[in-house]
Amino acid sequence: MNRHERRAADEQSSRPEGPADPSTPGITAELYEQGQGHLAAGRFFEALQCYQQALELTPGVWDLAFRCAVLLYESRQYEEALSHLDRCLKIQPQHARSLYMRARTLRDMKRYGEAIVSSELAEALDPTDADIFNNAGIILQHLGRDDEAMEKFDRAIWLRPGFVDAVSNKANSLAQAHKFDEAFAGYALAKSLAPDDTTIDWNAALLHLLTGNFDSGWSGRESRWTKRTAPVPYPVFPSPMWTGHGTVRDKTILIYADEGLGDAIQFARYLPLLAAEGARVVLVADDTLQSLLARLPGVALCLPKSTGHVPRFDLHCALSSLPLAFGTRIDTIPAARSYLPSVRESERAVWNNRLGGHDRLRVGLVWSGNPRHVNDHNRSIPLKLMMRLISDKAQFISLQKDPKPADEAMLRSRRDIVDLTSHLTDFNATAALVACLDIVVTVDTSVAHLAAASGLPTWILLPYTPDYRWLLDRDDSPWYPTVRLFRQDRQRNYEEVIGRVDTALTEQIVAFEARAR
Repeated sequence: MNRHERRAADEQSSRPEGPADPSTPGITAELYEQGQGHLAAGRFFEALQCYQQALELTPGVWDLAFRCAVLLYESRQYEEALSHLDRCLKIQPQHARSLYMRARTLRDMKRYGEAIVSSELAEALDPTDADIFNNAGIILQHLGRDDEAMEKFDRAIWLRPGFVDAVSNKANSLAQAHKFDEAFAGYALAKSLAPDDTTIDWNAALLHLLTGNFDSGWSGRESRWTKRTAPVPYPVFPSPMWTGHGTVRDKTILIYADEGLGDAIQFARYLPLLAAEGARVVLVADDTLQSLLARLPGVALCLPKSTGHVPRFDLHCALSSLPLAFGTRIDTIPAARSYLPSVRESERAVWNNRLGGHDRLRVGLVWSGNPRHVNDHNRSIPLKLMMRLISDKAQFISLQKDPKPADEAMLRSRRDIVDLTSHLTDFNATAALVACLDIVVTVDTSVAHLAAASGLPTWILLPYTPDYRWLLDRDDSPWYPTVRLFRQDRQRNYEEVIGRVDTALTEQIVAFEARAR
């Protein structure tokens, strides 16, 4: 679940409001009042400029430093915000609100260990501030310490009865702890406190899907357009939106890829079904997917999102809404072994030539996903851990685009992993490389969907509470017949997962060698 999607700016605001006297005469007071005026009018950049100028003239004023810090934080300039908060703490070392904002800032910088230290100091200084405890709970969620997080949320709710953010956040932790009935009850309570907050609907929908309740899950996911935190962008189109009602026969329907790359690959399986119902399908997809999906059966035209023009159409639908439109249940998932376009032999030959002789099992590796993903800390692993799989009995090929700096340095130092990713210009190129492999071992990324949708044996490493599409308590997937799932247990330990993958991979190497003899 996207339980960490809630930005701190969507919690109780920390922006200072109302008059405050910085006790400075002349130009500094004038700049301060100008900043107040800009702030009241919603001109935050101009307000920040005024406060910063005033702070340069009177560097010892806590109020000015704090106002700068909050505005910098809300504009996501975290390093600058942190610098101003450290300045606040030099001026007033035992200031709980400064420490609270420091913890929030470090949290959004993914420096969770430092964040919890600042949060604990803030709690000790002001044990009556519900915001401090709510923020501490969110940090602990990121650290995988959900039982402790729930205690913090309980404290926040006790301090501020009806604190909807804390109620909803506790429900997220209950879901992570697999206390699903309690989590659903928590979302229901949060919804009763904030009936218009569709972020609660979104989180509940993901939990419905994870636990196999597709009817409630698909409909609930439509809240993604209006949710308070990170709503999914979707263009305004003049024609009607198709949601499964009414015929599409003899009509042109524009399908817009509205979510991530993996989602687009997963739900592209529905496009041939639309064409089979007599629709002319026009797909608008991310540029890096356009060349691959343009050849998908049933797609009359595929345009990149960067295009400035689309042809006339009668209906439109979000790609991620197609499971809802088709009334998908677990037993009705369109699950062909392979549904992506076949790789051209000329492209396959290029990659086979680069890889050399196929005298060993070829294993593709992906260990890290998008670092901006809200759940990246649970989904990705360091290359060092994946290296436990490496042996000279197989050929290992990196499919990892944009590795993190430490992983990139390690990858450059290794000679036992083939790295041809500089040639992976788009997903069409990646699909051609994948077609030359025997197995892909990957964390939950778009490449996992690409390999699985191509019909290749794909082994996916999953956190204890995975993304909704992988469901629970099974090592296969109803979406992809060739997928094998390796899940964390309650201890949330990827080292144990890698050990099981290593054992299974050894079996595959032995089988390959037997076939080669």
